[in-house]
Amino acid sequence: MEFTDVIKNRYSCKRYSDRAVEADKLAAILEAGRVAPTAKNLQEQRVYVLQSTEALEKFDGLTPCRYGAPTVLLVAFDSKSVYAYPGGRRDSGVEDASIVATHMILAAANEGVDSCWVNRLDPDKVARTFGLPANEMVLCAIDLGYAAEGTGPLPNHFSRKDLSETVTRL
Repeated sequence: MEFTDVIKNRYSCKRYSDRAVEADKLAAILEAGRVAPTAKNLQEQRVYVLQSTEALEKFDGLTPCRYGAPTVLLVAFDSKSVYAYPGGRRDSGVEDASIVATHMILAAANEGVDSCWVNRLDPDKVARTFGLPANEMVLCAIDLGYAAEGTGPLPNHFSRKDLSETVTRL
């Protein structure tokens, strides 16, 4: 698919069929996350693939936002492996994990797989529920699957502000 088509047409799917994501497509999605750039190439991302009935039921207990997706990716980062920015007020963890998540979402669209970035969850509860190491911080979850029949983007999906409203040249 052309990149401009991927970024213009990808939307947050809110209802999935029960069709499983094929192993080769999941591998391509995970590979896109693996090659995403991170500060100082620290690669502090941690991605957990939830596909078992048990794991998905645990996830459903944490958020109503799985929407029936057959696969969920938990995206986290190792807080002990981040780059601390000058001034000490921020580090690279959230932005690096966000880049990884975005790469995977766009790769999913390129593979014909629908997705939804889920942030309606308590990261600490997610970490406890899945027994993640204390140094790993959960950024988000990503639903993956195929849209159920009749599902599509929200009516306002293609409505965008003019570039002049969001970009200022200095």
